[in-house]
Amino acid sequence: MKIMSNTQGSPCATARDAKPHVRFTGLSAGYPGRPVLHQLDADIPALAITALVGPNGSGKSTLLGVLAGVIQPTAGELRRAGNRPPAFVPQRGAVGDALPLTVRQTVEMGRWAERGPWRRLTRQDRATVDTAMERLGITDLATRQLGELSGGQRQRALIAQGLAQESDLLLLDEPTTGLDPEARERISALLTELVADGVTVVQATHDLEAAHSADACLLLRNGHLAGQGSPEQLLTASTLARIWQPA
Repeated sequence: MKIMSNTQGSPCATARDAKPHVRFTGLSAGYPGRPVLHQLDADIPALAITALVGPNGSGKSTLLGVLAGVIQPTAGELRRAGNRPPAFVPQRGAVGDALPLTVRQTVEMGRWAERGPWRRLTRQDRATVDTAMERLGITDLATRQLGELSGGQRQRALIAQGLAQESDLLLLDEPTTGLDPEARERISALLTELVADGVTVVQATHDLEAAHSADACLLLRNGHLAGQGSPEQLLTASTLARIWQPA
């Protein structure tokens, strides 16, 4: 298994003919005694939104974990452009309410990779946090406890934490699930803006509306790649019925 970074890649025929930000070949991964991903070959196009689509158990979250570097592949090769670590935004339910964190403290955690959890943030760090909160429209929530927020507010706080990491690769696990239409639309618009600003976005989603608005899709089924390409090509009624039919 090889993981490489700072590569340019070769021309990619998907999403705006961009060069891939991430390319993996023969990628397998999983957990002790439970393989999940099996021999995946795919590109994540740069400066685009890629949606990972598939039923529960298809391997979407595991693939995000591999891209984030928190799950090590068991086989294959993964190449990634850029030198900064990816920013990973987990599902809202993965962030517990037990810790009495304010919204600002939550966003400040995005700077820990630079400073460590025990070092005081610099003036530049604080400015970065301010900018992320302003961009997500949560400055007025700075002193609120994370557990007190609505689903949409909480998700915006977690995405702001991701933005505070200043990565060129943003990974999101079900960012719009359970949100009202206004919150989903706001997050979708933000992701489009981030791509225009030079960020590559990958989101695992059950939200077919969000998937249709992406630039590229990877379809997963039972840990195998069932298709890759544009949403128009892949998200057809017949293909989705095949992907969601019982194994």
